[in-house]
Amino acid sequence: MRFLGLCSLMLHITIIYCTELTFELPDNDKQCFYEDIEEGVKIDIDFQVIAGGNYDVDCFVTDPLNNALYQERKRQYDSFSHITTSKGVYKVCFSNEFSTFTHKTVYLDFRAGEETPLLPDMNKATALTQMESACLSIHEILKVVTDSQTWYRLREAQDRLRAEDLHERVSYWSIGETLILFVVSISQVLMLKSFFSEKKTNVAAST
Repeated sequence: MRFLGLCSLMLHITIIYCTELTFELPDNDKQCFYEDIEEGVKIDIDFQVIAGGNYDVDCFVTDPLNNALYQERKRQYDSFSHITTSKGVYKVCFSNEFSTFTHKTVYLDFRAGEETPLLPDMNKATALTQMESACLSIHEILKVVTDSQTWYRLREAQDRLRAEDLHERVSYWSIGETLILFVVSISQVLMLKSFFSEKKTNVAAST
């Protein structure tokens, strides 16, 4: 079993119940992640395939009773939200079993629960001071900036991998064209040489 809390898989943790990770999904393989969650907790899942094949995977989410909460096939990216109805281990699985030779790189953002209030008095029915309002405003803007940076980072990684793949294909194509050019050139030289050899033989025979 692969737990979302394992440090070996986590890139960084934004809040206590939030995990972001990027992992390799080999061809003909399936990987699942597990998290023990209380009842009545909101979970949010975002994923995106950033490299490999047609940039698509199958994704499944099940509850502790093995009921399917989310099930989509060959998706490049998607989001899913759900409020848990029972306590237990929830499972998030990604499958690349439909691919016979292409492995994928998948980004996963898993969030469970509500974010801890920035200020202790936010839950109370009291007016916020100007300083507190400014802090909350800056906090919300920083969250938007963080989400934007994550989106741009994923786009950069995806575009970079596509560019590297295109560069590799162009390099192989250029090498192939060079080899074909050498083969054709040598064949033409040998063919012309054979023409002159035949002519010289005929002249010698006639004399």
